[in-house]
Amino acid sequence: MKAVIVTIGDEILLGQILDTNSRFIARELAKLGAETVQMSSVADEKQAIWQALDSAFSVADAVFVTGGLGPTKDDLTKTVLAQYFGTELVFHPQAYAWLEEMFAAYPQRMNAYNQSQAMLPKSCTPLRNLKGTASGMWFEKDGKVLVSLPGVPFEAEYLFAAEVLPKLKEKFHHLLLQYRMVTVYNIPEAELAMKLEEYEKVLPEGISLAYLPSESYVRLRLTAKGRAVKELSGCWNTLLDCLRELDFKELHMENSEQKIASLFSRYQTTIACAESCTGGNIARLITQVAGASNYFLGGVVAYANEVKKNVLGVREEDLNKYGAVSEAVALQMAQGVRHITGAKWAVATTGVAGPQGGTPEKPVGTVWIAVAGPQGSKAEKFLFSHTRERNIAKSSLKALQLLLEEIEKNHPTN
Repeated sequence: MKAVIVTIGDEILLGQILDTNSRFIARELAKLGAETVQMSSVADEKQAIWQALDSAFSVADAVFVTGGLGPTKDDLTKTVLAQYFGTELVFHPQAYAWLEEMFAAYPQRMNAYNQSQAMLPKSCTPLRNLKGTASGMWFEKDGKVLVSLPGVPFEAEYLFAAEVLPKLKEKFHHLLLQYRMVTVYNIPEAELAMKLEEYEKVLPEGISLAYLPSESYVRLRLTAKGRAVKELSGCWNTLLDCLRELDFKELHMENSEQKIASLFSRYQTTIACAESCTGGNIARLITQVAGASNYFLGGVVAYANEVKKNVLGVREEDLNKYGAVSEAVALQMAQGVRHITGAKWAVATTGVAGPQGGTPEKPVGTVWIAVAGPQGSKAEKFLFSHTRERNIAKSSLKALQLLLEEIEKNHPTN
C-alpha cells in the first residue's frame, strides 16, 4: 500500500505549530507495512485542498488528511471532501449521539457550533472520537481510501490507533514491509557510509539501508519490501557482523531510554537525576517513553551552585576547591538526588556546555557524569564538542549509557 499524508492548516504554513501528525501517521503506517510516498501541508482553502487530493490520489492507495474539522467557519475540510466525493453534508444521527454522550459528562451544554459537527459527508463512515468532538471520516472510492482526522495531535493519534488501524488491516491485508534498526555511536554519518559501502553494494533488490544521523549517533535502518521480506533476517545478521568486524562495540537495537524502560520494569527499580549542564534533557528523554512514571521518581536541575549545595547537599568546600565541574561534585549530585528522592539509582551531570565558560583546564565540552546505585557511586570525565547543543545531547546520551552499564553489571532486584 502506498500512502500520502496531507495536513491542512494555515497555522502550520505560518510556522505557528509543528506538524507532528505526519510523523506519527507515517511511523504507524511503516509498522503496518505501508509505504508513505509523499507528505504535504496546505492552506485552509478549497483550491489548495482539492489540488492536494488530486495529487495524492494520483500516486497513493490511501490518503490521510488531518486538520480542518473544527466547528468554525474557517474549517473547510468537511465541505471540500463532500464536494470532492460528489456528495453533500447530511445529519449523521450516530455522530450526534456520540456528541450527546460526550457532553453529558460535562457541565456545559452543546451549542449550535458543537451540533454542527454531526453534519458530515453522506458517503463517509464516521469514526468515533473519544478524545474530542470532531468525528473522523473514512471514505472509499474505486478501491482507494481517504481518512480524515482532526488536527489536534492527541485526537488524531487516538483515532488512528483505535479506529483507523483495524480498518486498514482489514482492507489492505496483503501489506509487506519490514524494517530493523541499530544505533551506532561515535562516528560521523559519511565515515560510517564509507565503511559500509561494500555491504550496500551486495544488498538484494527490495532491501535498502538508510542512515539517520543525530548529534552523537547514527541510526541505521534496514528495510525490506515485498518478497524481499524473507531475506531481511539474513541481511540484518550480515550487517551486525560487519559492524562488529569494524570494532563498533556500542550497538543498540533500541534507544537508551527504551532500554531503560525495559530494564527498570524488569528489575522493579527506580531512578532519579540531577542535572546541571544538561538542563533537564535527561529527564525529558526518560519521560518521553510511555510508562516512565512506573520507575522515574523525579529530577533536580541544579544549574546554580546554591542549588547544588542547598538542595542536593554538595559540600561548599568541594565547590570552592574543585569547582562545579569536577568528579567530587558530580558524585555528590548523584548521591544527593538519590537520597532526597529515595530512588535506587541516580545519574548526574555537570559540565561546560558552552559556548562561553571554558578554561584551559576545563575547556568547553568538559563534562563529569556520575552514577549512584545500591553498590556505590562512580564518575567519569568526558570531552565532547565545542557546540552547546551537541554537548547537551552527547552528555545526556552518555549518562543514560553509563546508567545502563551499571544496572546490567549489578542486576538489582528491588
